[in-house]
Amino acid sequence: MIKELVTDEALLSTPCEPATVEDIAVATDLTDTLASLKNAGCLAANQIGVTRALFAFEDESGTVRVMANPKVLFGLGADKVEESCLTHEGISRVTRYIKIKLSYDEFVDGELRHRKGEFVGWEAQMIQHMADHCAGKLV
Repeated sequence: MIKELVTDEALLSTPCEPATVEDIAVATDLTDTLASLKNAGCLAANQIGVTRALFAFEDESGTVRVMANPKVLFGLGADKVEESCLTHEGISRVTRYIKIKLSYDEFVDGELRHRKGEFVGWEAQMIQHMADHCAGKLV
C-alpha cells in the first residue's frame, strides 16, 4: 500500500527497532511507496512512519531490493558528497564511503535470512543513507 511520507524530525531521529519477519507488510508498503515516487532511489521505514530498521532501494539493474537491520561493517574511500532526502529539505554535505561491506537481513520465502555483501558507488551511498535513517541519524 502506498503510504504518505513523514517529515516529523522527532520520529525520523528515533533509532529504529530491529525488523522481524512480522514486518513483511512494511516491506511491501516500502516498495509500493518507492515505486510511486518520481526520482526516488531509496526509502526507509521511518520515512513512512514505521520505526523499524528496514528500507527499500533500487539497485543499479533497476531491481527494488529490501534490506533489514543494516550494519556497515567497514568502508573504504571516504568522500564528501552532497545528498538530498525525500523527508528533509535542502542539500546536505556528508561523508560517505565509496565501497562498503554490509551485514543485513532480507526476506526470503517468508523468513528473514542473514546476508553480507559488498556495495560500491551509488548503491553504497544509498545504503549508507538508509542505514543512517535506521539509526535515527538525520543528514
